[in-house]
Amino acid sequence: MERLKLVLQYFQSNSESISNGICVILALISVKLYTSFDFNCPCIPQYNKMYALGVMFVPPIILFLLGILINRHTGVMLDEWLRPVGKRGKNPAVVKYLFSAMMQRAMLAPMVWILVTLLDGKCFICAFSMSVDPKYFSGIPNNTGMDLVKILAKVPCKEDIIFRNNTFRKAVSRYVRCYSQAIGWSILLILILLGALGRFIKPCFNQANFLQTRYWSNYLDIEQKLFDETCVLHARVFARKCVVQFFEGMREDVWLRLPRPPVRTKEEEEEEEEEHERLHGITRHDQVDHILNTWYGCKPELDVTKIAYRPKVYITWEDREGRAVYSDV
Repeated sequence: MERLKLVLQYFQSNSESISNGICVILALISVKLYTSFDFNCPCIPQYNKMYALGVMFVPPIILFLLGILINRHTGVMLDEWLRPVGKRGKNPAVVKYLFSAMMQRAMLAPMVWILVTLLDGKCFICAFSMSVDPKYFSGIPNNTGMDLVKILAKVPCKEDIIFRNNTFRKAVSRYVRCYSQAIGWSILLILILLGALGRFIKPCFNQANFLQTRYWSNYLDIEQKLFDETCVLHARVFARKCVVQFFEGMREDVWLRLPRPPVRTKEEEEEEEEEHERLHGITRHDQVDHILNTWYGCKPELDVTKIAYRPKVYITWEDREGRAVYSDV
């Protein structure tokens, strides 16, 4: 149980790991969808290629768009690219880094779908069985009176009566499937080689620039998260104060005879102080709108010197002779 909590805390604190996990889940979903998908080639010359290529490329486009939508880097990149400059300049390298990270994660599930379809070969056989030269294969059914193109279009349909007790369909299917699998393995090999090449070339470039770009891209993500969390806490306290103030205003005057005022506990005082801190002095509707507009239109400059070296206030009580009686430090 403790290990599970540590894993959850790690994923909650690391948005990059969350994005990677979501992309892996999408890739697994794409494999599951393809294996559960009942592929039925129409076996009609006019529709074979259109149907097969549609099955091969339309779902990857959907998965690609879905990967972009659920990727947190997409929102961070667009916010950084479209925001006004304000007091903080824009760094094109950070936007490029976020765009690259978004595209790499979004391309995972589509590439898995395409590779699975190529290695399986059904779509490729349906699309390109009519492109095969039949003279290289024996046993072509000539006694059907059908056009040769229509016969080749029926190769994906193994239940068709014209291929009963005939080896022509199996031979053509094996031939086209070999091409499909060769293309699939070639694409996979090229992707692996490109990844390995990127790993080897990466140390040759300036690592300081890469570390800076990665740091500020993570900073933008964390900054937006903290701002959203702070807004949620402020909204909760603001709503509570408004509701309490409404009910207090509706209550009529009541005279109570009490021996002494009710004593507030330490927990109640700490809770009220915490709520006061969460309000940050923003107690009106116009103040909330102003701070939100300011945050969007004029992001604060990246300098925390003022808050890091905030001057401290020391209060000292003195007696009549000027001697310190009590000091609150």
